Amino acid sequence: MEPGRAGCLLLLLLLPALAAAALGEFDPYRVLGVGRSSSQADIKKAYKRLAREWHPDKNKDPGAEDKFIQISKAYEILSNEEKRANFDRYGDAGESQGFSQQQHRQFHRFHDGFYFDESFFHFPFNSERRDTSDEKYLLHFSHYINEIVPDSFKKPYLIKITSDWCFSCIHIEPVWKEVAQELEALGAGIGVVHAGYERRLAHHLGAHSTPTLLGLINGKITFFHNAVVRENLRQFVENLLPGNLVEKITDKNYISFLSGWRKDNKPHVLLFDHMPVVPLLYKLTAFAYRDYLSFGYVYVGLRGTEELSSQYNINVYTPTMMIFKEHIDRPADVVQAREMKKQLIDDFLSQNKFLMVARLTSQRLFQELCPVKKSHRQRKHCVVLLTGEGEKFAEAYEAFLTFAVANTKDTLKFVHVYSDRQPEFADTLLMDEEKYHGRSAVVILERRNNAGKIAYKALEEAWQGSKEDNFILLDLLDQLRTDPGLLSSETVVADLNDELAPMFLIRWFYSTLDYISDCWDNLFHSNWREMMPLLSLLFSALFILFGTVIVQAFSDSSDTRDAPPSGKEETAAKTEKNDANFSKESNSRIPKKGFVEVTELTDINYTSNLVRLRPGHMNVVLILSNSTKTPLLQKFALEVYTFTGSSSLHFSFLSLDKHREWLEYLLEFAQDVAPIPNQYDKHFLERDYTGYVLALNGHKKYFCLFKPHKSGDEGGTLGSCKDYDASQHAEARGKSSSSPGSRSIKNKLHKLSFWMERLLEGSLQRFYIPSWPALD
Repeated sequence: MEPGRAGCLLLLLLLPALAAAALGEFDPYRVLGVGRSSSQADIKKAYKRLAREWHPDKNKDPGAEDKFIQISKAYEILSNEEKRANFDRYGDAGESQGFSQQQHRQFHRFHDGFYFDESFFHFPFNSERRDTSDEKYLLHFSHYINEIVPDSFKKPYLIKITSDWCFSCIHIEPVWKEVAQELEALGAGIGVVHAGYERRLAHHLGAHSTPTLLGLINGKITFFHNAVVRENLRQFVENLLPGNLVEKITDKNYISFLSGWRKDNKPHVLLFDHMPVVPLLYKLTAFAYRDYLSFGYVYVGLRGTEELSSQYNINVYTPTMMIFKEHIDRPADVVQAREMKKQLIDDFLSQNKFLMVARLTSQRLFQELCPVKKSHRQRKHCVVLLTGEGEKFAEAYEAFLTFAVANTKDTLKFVHVYSDRQPEFADTLLMDEEKYHGRSAVVILERRNNAGKIAYKALEEAWQGSKEDNFILLDLLDQLRTDPGLLSSETVVADLNDELAPMFLIRWFYSTLDYISDCWDNLFHSNWREMMPLLSLLFSALFILFGTVIVQAFSDSSDTRDAPPSGKEETAAKTEKNDANFSKESNSRIPKKGFVEVTELTDINYTSNLVRLRPGHMNVVLILSNSTKTPLLQKFALEVYTFTGSSSLHFSFLSLDKHREWLEYLLEFAQDVAPIPNQYDKHFLERDYTGYVLALNGHKKYFCLFKPHKSGDEGGTLGSCKDYDASQHAEARGKSSSSPGSRSIKNKLHKLSFWMERLLEGSLQRFYIPSWPALD
């Protein structure tokens, strides 16, 4: 045998040993800083502490990513008893765990020292060199859940799932790199998941092989099934976007389009370009700003747009973007450039997101236009016109709009409200005074906190738009610059109604279309593993159908052998049947029980009551302690009694004294609402979660959170939108215990019934989790 071949053969035989030696250096106990006799609880605490400290999004250390990967690998081994036992016995987890990036580099330096040419065997050993362009797109599980999914409601994402030993990944890499750079420049999101290091995320996305390409938009995943070429990938991302984002505008419909600001309360954007199809950049921009602006596209080369181009003096050879607000005869702002770049468009649109005098149609819009002051230097005042609809109030509105255009300042926002659509808001500010009835009024206000507290001052007389009214308002605004105490009145306003929210039937219709589309896609494109649940459901339905037919056939044959009933018996049977049907229909409209069945959530019933809860069902869980159990359960039963008629709701309680760690694991996914303090804080174990209520959807793995009400707490209750009715409050107070301590505990569940109504409407914020933790 030739010496060269013998050397290569010897090196091939040594490769497994070298890999084992490299893997043997990895000690998960040392990485997590725990002993070999540590319990699962100690391992979990150590992992959570280190993961927070070394997460690449929070730790800017150059080696943070490598350290985070090692921590995740160590926890993956030690949290699995089988893998942990294998490691304790043999120094291996029992399967190919892969190397960390540092071990990869050491291994590569080793075989490079022997002048080993990996291209000789066409093995992608040096994946680090190959994937440098993907490093900035790498996704981690928590980063995906907490940032990418919410961001997908602003832009679509194209995600690639890859691995080190994926030969097909090498072939698509040039196309992927080109498309990723192009789409990112247009405003799409790009992500890369390394299946070797992020197995949980790859499994969560449903990727069972590599490479896999998928799209993410509005939190929904769509798989790519065509050939990996530039045109197909570009079209795939474009097809993710809704079809009604941009309206084609011509001479026939431009007036109706620009006049739509009265209905949708948005500025309208027109892009003039010589491209026959709407550019992808413009579609992505329209998706990102769809909550604030309406978009139209004018193809200047099309016959039937000459009047439109002439009306606004358009240069047909240069792309032009115009924003129209309350006046459709002239644009409020214009930008013109030979190459419309994303940054230029974003700067242009972000400065024109609202009308000159926007109408407050929702609480979200009110918070954006009238933000809470953060310091004395950042005071923001809103000048609100409370008016009505119709020609009767048109003159007062036009005068207010003219005043707003002439007095535009950074510290002032001019808005208007239809009093009949927001009656609670208007009555709180005007205190139901007779002089404002049937007339317009102007109020200057400043929001003090997010709970609805404001300082305000109303013009003493109704607003008619006269010169005298203008002088009075201008004088007040001048005084306000030097004397903030001018806003002497304070009150708390309720949340505004969402006037433009779609009706329930429309939301249900679109949800049904999405479900049918998903089923169609799964039927024709999914592999057998993904098809098994659907096939199982289909065969179960067929079995039940044929079983029912067979039973009915035997039943009919036995009935024919019996004697026919007499006329009186038949009449009595019909009467009894009708009474039963009537009773059944009546009972469906009222709670099925005269009491509320609340069970304790324990490790025994945890799987059946949550983890394997049927689709569409939710478990509403009250958090309590031994000392607060009796008063909280009484108040909880009173608040949720009217909702016990729904068979899809289950009611439970959880002991904080027993399962604090389980609760805090869930609350980590709702940090913006219920932040968890540092565990080394001396008050960490004293954190009071009694009165929290969680609505848990076991099938879809998300929960909604009710934060308890506290007297004097300006933050209010999460998800609540109205105060109690006085009669209901008096009744609840009469039934409560006479003890002051008991009353204060029961007050924690104040407004829970309104939160339950929003839960059934589906309007509460949802917090998704990767999997349900064990209830130890």
